[in-house]
Amino acid sequence: MLGLLGDEWNLLIVQQALLGASRYSQFMSRLPISNSVLTSRLRTLVGDGLLTRKVHTSTRARTEYLITDRGRSLWPALLSIWEWERNWVTDHRASLPAMRHMACGSHFAPLLRCNTCQAVVTGSEVGLRLGPSGDWSRSAPAASTRRRSDPESAARGAGLFPETMSVFGNRWAAALLVAAFLGTTRFTDFQTQLGAPPSLLAERLQTFCSLGVFTTAPAERSGPERAAYLLTEKGLAFFPVLIAALQWAQWWFQAPEGPAVVMTHHECGSGFTGELACDRCTERLSGAEVSTVAI
Repeated sequence: MLGLLGDEWNLLIVQQALLGASRYSQFMSRLPISNSVLTSRLRTLVGDGLLTRKVHTSTRARTEYLITDRGRSLWPALLSIWEWERNWVTDHRASLPAMRHMACGSHFAPLLRCNTCQAVVTGSEVGLRLGPSGDWSRSAPAASTRRRSDPESAARGAGLFPETMSVFGNRWAAALLVAAFLGTTRFTDFQTQLGAPPSLLAERLQTFCSLGVFTTAPAERSGPERAAYLLTEKGLAFFPVLIAALQWAQWWFQAPEGPAVVMTHHECGSGFTGELACDRCTERLSGAEVSTVAI
């Protein structure tokens, strides 16, 4: 999940594939991306089963990159990203399309709720802990991970999810966010778990604070531990995105020893599985029943 979704271009390519892009030229025209990067990411997405490459044999060969069931099932994560950007990124709100639930005909907002008891959750009602396969040594990026292009600039150029790209569209950022939701707050704990170079970690923490996703609280300790990094209301509101991404990953990339993250709904006491519902008719959403509406 961190490798595939913690990459700004993978997210944007899948988003465009869900909106109907399938030809190389269509991805090029819709995204501010170079040929080499697009070629590399398409190869990755095909290799990991999110897209399939179809070559049409004709007088003029034509290649399409078609979304698979694995890629299509990312719609809850992308819909949750849309809702977060709509509510928390004020200067981007006007450029986002509205969403219509075709089953009831209403413009809607998605609600995250427990699949077992149907109670709406916002984050504090769900407990997260590392599971049998939740080993940071195989989840966190290698320290030598190269610096990527500016994800916010790329997303803004495409008119898509500018702040999400800074919060989740980079593997280091995605790993940092997962650690924060698991309860990590101290610089040294983030560094120990993620194996992040101190300068890179400090930069990411500063970015999260400047975006209003983290806030700092004074501590009695000195040095790097002089502050605790806490999720703000804006940061906690990213919870549905994280849940959708985790559930997608743990469904499609199952580890034989068990899940990487175990989720429990405190209210009903059951293992938590989230689902998205329409805030107007309260029916469970499906990707086929959601359409974009130009504004």
